[in-house]
Amino acid sequence: MKPYYPPPGFHFSVSFGLPFPNNDVLFRDISGLSVTLDTEDVVEGGENRFVHKLPVRTKYSELTLKRGLFKDSALIMWCKDAIEDFIFIPTDISIKLLNENHSYIMKWNVVKAYPTHWSVSDFNAMENSIVVETIKLNYQYFTVMSS
Repeated sequence: MKPYYPPPGFHFSVSFGLPFPNNDVLFRDISGLSVTLDTEDVVEGGENRFVHKLPVRTKYSELTLKRGLFKDSALIMWCKDAIEDFIFIPTDISIKLLNENHSYIMKWNVVKAYPTHWSVSDFNAMENSIVVETIKLNYQYFTVMSS
């Protein structure tokens, strides 16, 4: 039996449900694929040793995408339309963790994402680094699939 090694997190791909060019969806890092179960405290009359915690709903965090600054980007125009003009076009996003053969190991399907934040990293004459833009997206939920 071969030993199992956890996959590295540096080989991944992102695709949007909207027709963005392939080079417009290359990201340096992705964060925010997390879900939390909210609970509600219920106090039982006469029982003072503990409080019941009952599940209420799931809450998904913001999805954060970072990449080098991209000039004339259709993705950024989509963000600008939402943030500046309140023209929201939610889209599904597929994030795939890839193996050495470029096949996906796991896939996260993010449902109805829309932009809420866009920023550019600080400029610093004392550093030799690229300008990084950050895009934050809200979404309804995600599902996870294995290959």
